[in-house]
Formats: sequence, structure tokens, C-alpha cells
Amino acid sequence: MTNRLADAISPYLRSHAENPVDWFPWGEQAFAAARERDVPVLVSIGYSTCHWCHVMARETFSDPALAAYLNEHFVAIKVDREEHPEVDTVYLAAAGAFTQELGWPLNVFVTPEGKAFYGGTYSPPTPLPGHPSFQQVLGAVTDAWTTHRSDVLVSADQVADALAAGQQGLAAGASGALIDDFGPLVSELAQYEDVQFGGFGGAPKFPVAPVLRFLLELGSPDATALATRMLEAMAGSELRDGVEGGFFRYATRRDWSEPHYERMLYDNALLLDAYTMLWAREPSLEWARDAASGIAGFLIDVMQLPSGGFASAQDSESTVDGARVEGGYYRLDAAARAGQTPPALDEKVLSGWNGLAIGALAQASFVFAREDWSRAAEHAADYLLGAHAAPGGSLVRASIDGRVSSAAATLEDYGMLSEGLLRLAAVSGSARYAMAGQMLIDAVLDSGFAAPGGGDPVLRSQGLAVDLDPSEGAYPSGTSAVASACLLLHSLTAASRYRDAAVAALAPLTGEAQARPISFGATLQVFVKLARPAEQLVLIEPDSVGAAGAADAAGAADVSGGADAVGATGTTSAAGAIGAAGETGVAGAPESDARAMAAAGLEAAVRTWTAAAIVARATEQEARTLADAGFELFADRVARDGQPTAYRCFDFVCRLPATMASELTAP
Repeated sequence: MTNRLADAISPYLRSHAENPVDWFPWGEQAFAAARERDVPVLVSIGYSTCHWCHVMARETFSDPALAAYLNEHFVAIKVDREEHPEVDTVYLAAAGAFTQELGWPLNVFVTPEGKAFYGGTYSPPTPLPGHPSFQQVLGAVTDAWTTHRSDVLVSADQVADALAAGQQGLAAGASGALIDDFGPLVSELAQYEDVQFGGFGGAPKFPVAPVLRFLLELGSPDATALATRMLEAMAGSELRDGVEGGFFRYATRRDWSEPHYERMLYDNALLLDAYTMLWAREPSLEWARDAASGIAGFLIDVMQLPSGGFASAQDSESTVDGARVEGGYYRLDAAARAGQTPPALDEKVLSGWNGLAIGALAQASFVFAREDWSRAAEHAADYLLGAHAAPGGSLVRASIDGRVSSAAATLEDYGMLSEGLLRLAAVSGSARYAMAGQMLIDAVLDSGFAAPGGGDPVLRSQGLAVDLDPSEGAYPSGTSAVASACLLLHSLTAASRYRDAAVAALAPLTGEAQARPISFGATLQVFVKLARPAEQLVLIEPDSVGAAGAADAAGAADVSGGADAVGATGTTSAAGAIGAAGETGVAGAPESDARAMAAAGLEAAVRTWTAAAIVARATEQEARTLADAGFELFADRVARDGQPTAYRCFDFVCRLPATMASELTAP
């Protein structure tokens, strides 16, 4: 038997490499083998940090007798859903025709042409009430294939036709007017709130980070209060790792206790965004700052790989004192953990999810004055641009240890990575990151608001490719991710094609987003941005002000007695610096100290706008370079009288430049 998984990019596939099952990776070779043998195909889908995937691998796919039966009667394909999200989307939808209990591991039986005719999730090794064993499932499928082939093929065609009709319905959806009244949506979300323990619904309970970002983006009192209650409940719960700072995937109990202990990159990146947005609005909320700082530390200290890229997830299982147990490591304190091996990382670097982390760290680095977080984001961006991006705007989906996957990059990869690069460019002044982010979006728009290359080639050849998938789940859809990046590009360039593209992409989703706001948080966040004038705030530093100047400004604020230290770097928070460096008391200080305090106060004031506006920062030279590259927001932006200067603009119409915090906030 050929071992086809030993050198796979995916750690999930490699974990099955020693199974007695004759696994194929996803690809045409497996379907060709099924056609030659005239047998059905088992498409078994999971991911590296999936607990029940591990269980089924140990108790089922490691069983020599079961494997022998499987090898004789089927061609078996093992798929990492994170590496091939289009494959997962197609077969998850197909499996919905056969079971309401969808999840992973997902085991779908398909014809040699890829059409599903039966599907289910975890099956035990021995029968349980209401749950046949996997051996019984295999036997029933084999009997149907050999004795009722015509019925099987009719069922497979019906499922495929239903999926195609659903796609056509989405593509032809009536374009609605943009949403401008979000009050009813907030009221509906409030009805889902667990008023006793916080969060939405009962058990299991998920962070639903896209919805939290929508509520904070909206910024109304009711929306902010709803998001704040949930974020505070999570920050003080078992869902948050009190030692390393990251958040677990979900809680199995209504009170946020007994987490499912896997830690996902996308959850933590989106929650870092949410806590950063909240603290920028409410800098008195120390728990929000602590939560954001903990997440950033987790991303950098645990999830960031030596290459610079971020691992996709950390496992829920680990070996503690010789016993393999789910969550055992995380129930230890810091001292006890030091003597144990941490749960394994899924070191697969995904373009889209890394984009979420890059953008969140970049924004947080500015809000909390943590240049080390910005450097971590730049390290990741440099890896992605070197290993995942090609000239002309094409991307690869995944890599590990510098080896790239053959999996096609998806719309979410283009949108999320583009926005992450653009957010990093906005706070770092880097034209290189800005131009790279623009190149990715241009490639998508030139392809008709689709991932360049046409998506997964096997699904495309089978007529099963997904052209439009607006569902969001735990993170933004490809559609909302690209639309969000387009809006950011519009704010940076003033090019109307980007805003027009966002409107055209989201308008067909108006009805669905209003009907199911809990499932369209990221889409609704973009609708909020579309509903109001684009507010932009640009901070320009004189070319002579580098790291030393920034340190002088922070130092001046600290000497004044009101600064609030953040972490171990000694930098100052927005709230502390505003109190320290406002106009009060400046007149009596030496001129150099007064200028430094004013500069610190201005920058701190700008940070507080990050919850409501596009905020960008650059030196005069960086602004000139960005303007020359077509980023119109930076055109003619100079530091007035050699002082840091802020420009507050609405749709590119700007007020007089400000060098003092009071000038920036004056009506």
C-alpha cells in the first residue's frame, strides 16, 4: 500500500499517514482510481485540532479489519477542511441532505464523478442507540452501490442539482437597497442574549466575533452595551486562558465553562480587534485592555512561527504526565505547564487567517502604542508576501515550513490578506504593504469579483465548484472580506471603483443579512461603513521625528504624571497620554518639553478615533511615497511647523490641520 500522506502539507493528513487505510489526498487521481475500479469514494474531512477527528482516527481508521474492508470497497480521500475550504463547503452542504447533525469529522460518500449520495459525521466503532457503527455504515453504502445503483445515482444527481440551484439563486439574488437602519437588527440580536451569563444563546456558546465587531462598528449605545457585556463576560470566563492569554474555540456550557480547548487563529485575531475597538471607545475598561494584551501576547509568543507566519491553530489534546487528555495542559498553572509539552500547533500557514492576524495586530499596535506588535505583524506580512504571493496578484492558500500547498487560494484569502496588509500599511506608512494589498484586490476585481484561477480545479471539472458563498460562521466570508478591503482601499485611494465593487457585491445580501443578523456579522459591519461618510484621520510626523522623537514625546507625557503604562515596554496608552499631554500645564514647561507633550497628546487623541474612522500614520516622506503610488489620502500631507500634524477628513474633504489635541476635537 502506497503511503500518499507522509509528505503532505497538512499536519492533519500526516496524522493519518500510518493508518492501514489506503488514503489518497484530494485530487483527480483518487477519482480516476474510483472510475477504474467502479467503486464509490469516501471523502473524509476534518482538521488538525478537531477532537473527534482524532478519536475516529484512533478507534476507526486504525482498525486493520475495517481498513481492509474500506480499501476493498471504496477509494478513500482524506481532506483538511482548512487547506481545502471549497471542498468542505460543497460536501458540508451536500451532507445536509442526509443529516441535521453537521460537523467534523465529516464523512461523505460520493460517486466517481464527485456527486454525494450519503453523508454523516462521527460514527462509533461499535453500535450505540441511534448510531450505527462505521462498519455498518460502510456495509449499507456498499450494498446500496452494488444492488441499488440506479437509485444511488438518481439521489446523487438530485443533491447536485439542488446545490447548483442554490448557487444560481444566490447569484441571481435581487439587489436590495443598502441598509441604513440598524436599530431593528440590534434589537433582534439583543433577544438572543443570555442575560445571566452573557453571550448569545445557550450551550454550546461561541464568541461570534464578527457580530461583536459589527456592534462596535455601529457604535450606538445599545449596540456598544450589548457587545461590552459579552466581551466582559468572556474576558472573565474559562473561555480565556488565564496563563497564555488566548481564547478557546467555544464553551460547552452556558456559563462559558468547560471549553472545547482548541485555540484558533481566526477567533483570536477577530477578538483582538473587538477588544481593541472597545478600549479605543472606552479607555477606562482595564479588563478590555488586559484581554487585548493577552491575545496579542498569545498570537506572538505561541502562534507565530520562526518564519513569521502564524500557525492556524493549537490542539486541544496534549500529553500530561504520560496521559493524553483533552484540555489537561490548559488546566495547569504557569509553573506546572513549564514541565509539560505544550499541545501541538497546526503549523499550516493560511493566507486569509494570517491576514486577520496581521490586521488586528497592526491596529492594536497603534491603539496601545506597542511597536513590538507592529513588528510582529510586519514579520508575518513579509513571510506571506515572500512565500504566498506571486507577481500579478495570485496567491497560494497554504504553506508549511516554506513548502506551498497545491490548494487553490479562495476569495477569503484575497480579501483577508489584502485588508491585513492595508491596515498594516496605514499604521506603518509602508507603501510596499499598501501596494501589495491593492494588487490582490485588483486581481479579484479583474476576475469578476472571484478568486483568480477559478477555484478548486477538481470541483470545477465535476461541475461542483462554489462561485458564491456568503455564509460567515466564525469569521468573514470571502464576499464580505473582499468588500471590506475594497472600502478600505477606497478610503486610501479615493478610487470609486473600489466602493462600487463593495456595493455591487453586498447589495444582493441585504435581505439575508437583515433576516439573520447573527449569521452575517461581517457583512453588516461593511454595511455600517457604507451607510456613513468615510471618516479619515491622518497623522503625519516630520521626517526628523523617528524612534528617538517618539520616545521623547512618550517620556514627556510620563514625566507629567498622568501616563498609564502598557505592558513591559513603557509606552503610554491613549487615555494616559491625553490626560498628560493636553493643553493644561503646557505653557509653563520648557518649549521642547511642551512640544513633545503636545505631540504625545495629539497622537494619543488620534488613537481614540480608531473605533470610528480610518486612521493612518506616516512620516512626511512616507506620505509622499504613498501619494505617488496612488494613495490619495496622503497627498499634500505635511507636518506643520515641524510638529506632528493630524488631518481629519470626511470623504477626502479635510479640516484645517491640527497640531494640538484640542484642535482635532473642536467642532
